[in-house]
Amino acid sequence: MIGSVTIREVCLRDGLQIERPIPLAAKLALLEAVLATGVREVEVTAFVSPSKVPALADAAALAAELPRLRQQHGDVEFSALVAGPGGAARAVAAGMTSLEYVVSAADGHSRANVGRGTAESTDLIADITRIAHDGGATIEVIVATAWDCPFDGPTDPARVRDVVTAAVELGTDRVAVADTIGTTTPRRVTTLLDVLRPVLGDVPVGAHFHDTRGAGLASAWAAVTAGVTRLDASVGGLGGCPFAPGASGNIATEDLVYLLRDSGIDTGVDLTAAIHAAAVARDAVGHDLPSALLRAGDRILG
Repeated sequence: MIGSVTIREVCLRDGLQIERPIPLAAKLALLEAVLATGVREVEVTAFVSPSKVPALADAAALAAELPRLRQQHGDVEFSALVAGPGGAARAVAAGMTSLEYVVSAADGHSRANVGRGTAESTDLIADITRIAHDGGATIEVIVATAWDCPFDGPTDPARVRDVVTAAVELGTDRVAVADTIGTTTPRRVTTLLDVLRPVLGDVPVGAHFHDTRGAGLASAWAAVTAGVTRLDASVGGLGGCPFAPGASGNIATEDLVYLLRDSGIDTGVDLTAAIHAAAVARDAVGHDLPSALLRAGDRILG
């Protein structure tokens, strides 16, 4: 069993993208609470169309605050999602040094999400990688609907493998697989990772799970036991995909830390601070969140 797992906190982007827009000041307060947990990777925003994702229309303004936060909190990697070369160029111009580009392995979701099919989106990896690297940024390709699509049904693992193969060949720095609508299970996680392992080479792979159908934490555990050392999570379980019907509920950071901590796996995340950050997220969006630990708290430690 591995000894540590890196958690990338995604509440500021994936968590807020389906919510009504909240003020920049509220986002910064949430970000401060997240940084107080000790997490060292935070997905903070997306450089995408403001008309499609109005909750993230302030991406450049938020990016402008990051140098100050780096000075206060040390070596934290802030990342931003992009949907195409234009977004990548805007992100680099705003000072982002870590980009994520999503390619949906299913044509139906890809067209709903970005208006083009999987092959077209895959073809853009080269341009986006070049823009990122020329601007001094790293690039991660995230394969969405890696297990199921709300429009096309089950995703053939070969489609995921083909996107990952292209990403690796085109020089991406990292890849990740995402359970966009929260349908996978531990058995299917292990099966897909076995398919991908021969084409990954030295490129690290991460995973992103939703708890929509109650199997998110179990799937994350399966990924860890299969050797994955990077997982996305969102305080409070905030989030979902606005372009995937039925998608809701990222795995909650605090629930994941609870599981890994008592399994002897270090995350560097303070659980009490993570529960507090979940409460800040709940108050920012103004409604209850699905986190189990936000409701029940940590176990009594003697």
